[in-house]
Parts: sequence; structure tokens; C-alpha cells
Amino acid sequence: MNWDPEQYLKFVDARRRPALDLIARLGGKSPSRVVDLGCGAGNVTRLLAERWPQAEISAVDSDVAMLRKASSTPSSIAWQHADIAAWQALVPPDLIFSNATLHWLGDHQHLLPALLEKLADGGALAVQMPSNFGAPSHQILRKLADDYRWQQTLGGVEMGKILSAADYHRLLTPHCRHLEVWETTYWQALSGDDAIIEWMKGTTLRPYLARLEKAAADKFLNAYRIPLAIAYPRGSDGHTLFSFKRVFFVAQR
Repeated sequence: MNWDPEQYLKFVDARRRPALDLIARLGGKSPSRVVDLGCGAGNVTRLLAERWPQAEISAVDSDVAMLRKASSTPSSIAWQHADIAAWQALVPPDLIFSNATLHWLGDHQHLLPALLEKLADGGALAVQMPSNFGAPSHQILRKLADDYRWQQTLGGVEMGKILSAADYHRLLTPHCRHLEVWETTYWQALSGDDAIIEWMKGTTLRPYLARLEKAAADKFLNAYRIPLAIAYPRGSDGHTLFSFKRVFFVAQR
């Protein structure tokens, strides 16, 4: 699955807000080595570099287009092209930060303890992931992909998935000395035509559209647009209100 940095960054302020909240939760930590795991277009990595200017910052992503966008502005950040599921640290970092990435990877029961093991002693794993898979935007998409018109082509496409907040607490507690888990719902007022579709095209829709030729993709989006407009009506001020729940945790090794 290829990513489109420009599409992803259309709603950059709304997408950045959870990352800022996660950074703020790290409080007085002063890591010397920071890894941004799943850095995408690098906009959040630069926030990490601003927050800890003396730290050695590295950023890892599996998508070439995203890394090209991320590295297009000179910086001291070390950009690394790698499969984040198989990533290995040459030197144990003090902070592994992952914003809106790990929901694309399976087997969290093994992945997350393994990431904690990669940290330096006392280091922290800070993660934010979407927890919106039960929302109308996602339920409508899943139902449409299961429709007879699309099932043969789109059957088995994953939109990402996570465990519950309680499950993350149970999973991580035996592996760390301190743990915080929380959820936040962001009420996002998105501007522009087809705001929800434009948001979803930057993330969740990508694996679906990747399987469709342009004509078929246009038909699929038209079929998606109709129930979306009912679930998320555009307001008289021109904005579309889109609630989006996210799960966070900070686990200290």
C-alpha cells in the first residue's frame, strides 16, 4: 500500500493534535535518544526535535514517498527506510514514540512487549492509535466493501485494528514499571467539500482504493458518499463535525 503525503496532510492540524497531547503527557522526560516509529511525512518527528533539541532523533517508516516528503527539508533527524514491524535499534533508545501507526500492524500481544524490550532501562514507549473503528465512517465503509458489488475485489482488506484500552493495560502492566492508558474523543470541525471522504482518503480508505482501478474507485466513493452525508451532515457554517476517538498509552520500562 502506497501513501500520499499531500492527501494525508490536508488536515494536518487535526492530525497533529493527538501527537501534541501525547508529547505533553511525557512531562519532564529528557531522553537522549528518540525514535519516531512510523514517522510518515515527518511533521510529528519535527515536533519531537523541537521538544528535545539536544536529543539524537531518528525516524523510521516503510513508505518511500512519505520519507521523501519527510526528508525534503534539511534537519539533523536521521530518516530510516525500514519495515517498522521488524525494526531493530542499534543503540537502545530512551523513547520510542509512535503516532497513528501501530494499528496497521497485527499481533500487539507480541509486538508491544518486544518494543519495550528494545528500550534503554527506564525508557518509555509512547503510543497513540485511532480507536474509531466502530464509528459510522468505518462501519459504512466495512459494510460497503462486503456488498456483492465489491466483495470479490475488496474482501479481506484490513482498515487496521486495535485492542481495547483495558486489554492494553492488562497486556503492558507485567512488562513495565509505570503505565498510563487513556482515551480521548476529538470533535473535529473539518472544512471543505467531501470532508469525511478527504480525511478517510488520507488513511483508512487507502488499502481499499489501492485495489480498484480509477473508474471503479470513483463508483465506490460515490456509493460511500451517500450514507456518509446522512451520518455526517455539513453544517450551515460549511464545516462537517467528525468525532474521532483515540487510545493512548505511555509505558516505562
